[in-house]
Amino acid sequence: MTQDRRDQALFRAASAPATVNTATHDIGLLVLRLVVGLSMVGHGTMKLFGWFGGPGLDATGKGFTMAGYPAGDAMAVIAALSETLGGLGLALGLLTPLAGAALIGIFINVLDVRGLSDYFPPKGVELEVLLFAGALTLTLTGPGRFSVDHYLPVLRESRPRYAWFGVLLGVVAGLIVLLIRD
Repeated sequence: MTQDRRDQALFRAASAPATVNTATHDIGLLVLRLVVGLSMVGHGTMKLFGWFGGPGLDATGKGFTMAGYPAGDAMAVIAALSETLGGLGLALGLLTPLAGAALIGIFINVLDVRGLSDYFPPKGVELEVLLFAGALTLTLTGPGRFSVDHYLPVLRESRPRYAWFGVLLGVVAGLIVLLIRD
């Protein structure tokens, strides 16, 4: 075999699509869902109930008012429920496009309030960006086989349509909330 033929064979082998181990793929999605989802449940319950050393609803409402949101107490409840229920939905893989939409809307507002001037600690947004990327990724890819959605036929079919709907819904909701902020 000549060098040209060996190079061509090597090039074809290197560019051939890799086979995806579906079980490994689904376990990876499960791990990502659990980490992102349960992190968001923790953040939401910190706001709702003051768990894990969180501020609770009163202090969270004052924080929303100081950040320029009207009706800070109501916004605190909406944000806390969005984080808690969206995170729970992601962790379980339940209504994943809607869970993702809730978190996408949250992170659009979080990143606007926090700003993007500092990425790393102590005032950085790297955690928020990573959680946002995880929620967006799960909204687009779906939750995998090890999820409640896997057993809901309506969510197994036309998955890309639901994924893009979830992203669009989250972006629109997040931007609407930004528009009412002072």
